[in-house]
Amino acid sequence: MNPPLAEQLRPQHIDEYIGQTHLMGPDAVLRKAILSGDLPSMILWGPPGVGKTTLAYLISKSLDRPFFTLSAVMAGVKDVREVLDKAEAVQKQNLQRLNSLFANEEAAEAARPEAMRKSGRPILFIDEIHRFNKSQQDSLLGAVEKGSITFIGATTENPSFEVISPLLSRCQVYVLQPLSDAETDTMLERAIQHVQRFTPVKIILKESDSLKRISGGDGRKLLNAVELVVSEGIRLGNEGKIKEWVITNKTVTDLIQQNLAVYDKNGENHYDIISAFIKSLRGSDPNAAVYYLARMLAAGEDVKFIARRMVILASEDIGNANPNALLLANACFDTVHKIGYPECRITLSQTAVYLACSPKSNASYLAIDNALAKIKETGDLPVPLHLRNAPTRLMKDLGYHDGYRYAHDYEDNFTDLEFLPAGLEGSVFYEPGDNPKEREMRARLKGLWNEKYGY
Repeated sequence: MNPPLAEQLRPQHIDEYIGQTHLMGPDAVLRKAILSGDLPSMILWGPPGVGKTTLAYLISKSLDRPFFTLSAVMAGVKDVREVLDKAEAVQKQNLQRLNSLFANEEAAEAARPEAMRKSGRPILFIDEIHRFNKSQQDSLLGAVEKGSITFIGATTENPSFEVISPLLSRCQVYVLQPLSDAETDTMLERAIQHVQRFTPVKIILKESDSLKRISGGDGRKLLNAVELVVSEGIRLGNEGKIKEWVITNKTVTDLIQQNLAVYDKNGENHYDIISAFIKSLRGSDPNAAVYYLARMLAAGEDVKFIARRMVILASEDIGNANPNALLLANACFDTVHKIGYPECRITLSQTAVYLACSPKSNASYLAIDNALAKIKETGDLPVPLHLRNAPTRLMKDLGYHDGYRYAHDYEDNFTDLEFLPAGLEGSVFYEPGDNPKEREMRARLKGLWNEKYGY
């Protein structure tokens, strides 16, 4: 069986690497580090399919370094220690070889450049490093600190939240971006040229918009789609039905829809499933929410990623219609960190059901966006003088704080005061939602402000 197209087209030299010109362009920082051999430990942070694993592989190949790799999904502390032991053994052998070469001064001088390059630290690449817990990440610290390995971690999650501070402080973080249209075109051209070598059927790429839209800047997803579409043309050619296969937007759309399960194998539909999960919660369907939660768990999705998305939804889609939703979602996130999978699946399910059954409001989400839009329109308007702090006599003389009334000195802890800058008086950013809790808020605001805000 032939390897997948994405594997067949994996670059073998840094000059063949597509994308990340800010890191790998002619004068870019990472390319310079690779060519100099002075390579720091690093975290490669970016969405799926943008070349993190390929980049790690090319670095090791360019520097001719021993290359060890682990998947954070499968490996534990024991696996990490075994690999570190192997890497340190290789490093010792390299240093011994180097010392023996330098035993003779004349031979050492001739062999020095190649010997130094060969004696470079082994590279340990860990994919999905965000899935390692604290103790697993701690197990890497000694080797990274001593310099017995060059560590490269790949993650789709923000390393500020998912990588422990001691390890993060010892690594350079490089941010990888989705492929641009031009880079996608280059990858498509290479893919078509490659598959054309193995089939008499003429492959014509007439339209590429659907392929680009489906891939969303994910190179692996793009090549999987190309492979699926081209294989249909090859099948028809082998049956003697066609001599050329024209790829159009309709061809792509029809074939991808018919073969979605094949196309999305190995978790490629990560973003589709999380989207369906969030929309089910927002749409108050606990049955669909639990179904998509189960899909993610069965596929090995990061449980912290799921919990984090529920925390966001609790504010964005429920808000003050049920303030307890945020408390429960945050407690779920904390529990997931503490106990991990598989036990946390129950907490995730409980929280998902609660959020789905909760009344909904996006009023707070709309309020902050409305306020940000107004600031973009009006700029930084002066704060009213009576609201300004007056820590010095000069500020008091200028009228700072003058006219401010302390709300707690008045009935119902309220006094009618203007809080918005001049020109924005009466502006409404928060519009209470139509649910029992926020109807109470609307009634209270109307009682306090009368008709000022139109509540």
